[in-house]
Amino acid sequence: MMSNTSAENLLLQTQGLNAWYGAAQILFDVSLNVGRGEVVALMGRNGAGKSSTLKAIMGMMPKRSGKIEFLGRDISQAQPYQVARQGLGFVPEDRRIFSDLTVLENLSVGKQAARHFQDGSPVPYWTHEKIFSLFPNLGEMQNRQGARMSGGEQQMLTVARTLMGNPLLVLLDEPSEGVAPVIVEQMADMILTLKAEGVSILLSEQNLHFAQWVSDRAYVLEKGQIRHESSMHALTENEEIRRNYLSV
Repeated sequence: MMSNTSAENLLLQTQGLNAWYGAAQILFDVSLNVGRGEVVALMGRNGAGKSSTLKAIMGMMPKRSGKIEFLGRDISQAQPYQVARQGLGFVPEDRRIFSDLTVLENLSVGKQAARHFQDGSPVPYWTHEKIFSLFPNLGEMQNRQGARMSGGEQQMLTVARTLMGNPLLVLLDEPSEGVAPVIVEQMADMILTLKAEGVSILLSEQNLHFAQWVSDRAYVLEKGQIRHESSMHALTENEEIRRNYLSV
């Protein structure tokens, strides 16, 4: 099933994306797209190429080929900081907060100017107050250093810092991995809130239940290749695809 995302609502598109770690090719002709206000899941087992796809889009894998377009602009050769300045946010699986800075200081590091969508309408603008409304836990520890936070709290802070850049689209890598169930629920609520505000998310995820909870569409990866594309509902109904590419 191909996406019916219209050209004017298309935010991100990759065509024939290949990527390498050294001499080893990791991604093979990955083509996908994400529309405005859409949550799209990249599904697959460990090592399928989900995180590598996000990193290649973000410019974090120097050896890559193919075409990557964001807001109609070619970012295939852009550096990560250039991609971020255009409004593409990235939340890595390993969090990468500044552990010696407080919550407020981490948020200030991520702050960027207000943005607009292609049609001129404003992108959601994130303030400290709005962040703490979305993540009340962070609001209760504004002056706490990152090193003194739990893994789940650090995960929230990484998302919050990314949102301070006012992104149109967020690349979110394994948000449910290794965090407590209550944090997983808060992550799902956060994704649905962002979607309601018109922010798009490309989500790398192994947890089918979590992906089903928040996603509109899904791409299934195996060995760096897209093996299946459909609505999230169709994927959950397709036992053969789930058995072949998602079950452990």
